[in-house]
Amino acid sequence: MTTPLQVSPARLTVPVQEYDHVCGPDQAAVTLVEYGDYQCPYCAAAHPIINDLLRERPETLRFAFRHFPLTNVHPYSEMAAETAEAAGVRDRFWQMHAWLYEHQNQFQPAFVATAVDQVGLPGDTVAREVNEHLYLDRVQRDFAGGIRSGVNGTPSFFINGIRHDGGYTLGELIEAVDSAAGRD
Repeated sequence: MTTPLQVSPARLTVPVQEYDHVCGPDQAAVTLVEYGDYQCPYCAAAHPIINDLLRERPETLRFAFRHFPLTNVHPYSEMAAETAEAAGVRDRFWQMHAWLYEHQNQFQPAFVATAVDQVGLPGDTVAREVNEHLYLDRVQRDFAGGIRSGVNGTPSFFINGIRHDGGYTLGELIEAVDSAAGRD
């Protein structure tokens, strides 16, 4: 008699660190990490759900976003990620993050100038930084960590270091977060 093959769930190989973009309490019982792509329609659909989840579980949940631009299908996703990083060095990451998802249907090269202007950043400076790829190493570090963690599409979620292979409706994520927090 043979034993069925046991498949271990994918694990987050790079724990959340000080350079990650994080919101929520540092000592939260649950950490949700998303690997996302600003040009991915599924990530854009998940964005308001994550916001609702953070409102529903403000004391329980810490959320970290990492870049996983799928440039072979989303040609502007890496530029968008670099723009978010340029905003991040000016303490505006989350504002840019939201803007990019909420205006995803406007993706094109001129998109960066509009985003930067509307988030209130210095347009010429950010455009130069993005054109010179000053933040590309940061974006690529996230991407490499995602590959090592078994990410193969976006959005990909990890709850307390274990890949969440379930759905990402609000109800499904609340159930997964509550389970991870021991609130079953």
